[in-house]
Amino acid sequence: MATKKVPKPKPSVQYRVTVSKTEARVDGPDDADVVFVCALADALVDPTAAYVQGKLKATGHTGVILGELMTGNAAKRLSQLALHP
Repeated sequence: MATKKVPKPKPSVQYRVTVSKTEARVDGPDDADVVFVCALADALVDPTAAYVQGKLKATGHTGVILGELMTGNAAKRLSQLALHP
């Protein structure tokens, strides 16, 4: 009898752009598996470079973080938050 592989659920991702000490623009669920955080001034730069420089913080599974950076999802969603409050 062959065993069926159960597909793993896609990890959820949250993006947070900090506008000020009391205001942040958020896209994604509060209980996300991976969370990206950066300041508004850094949201429009290349997220991979910002991540390497320590300006973009990320918590969660490293493979998911690198996947979001590599596919361009991080750049797209961070720029949307920066440009559209």
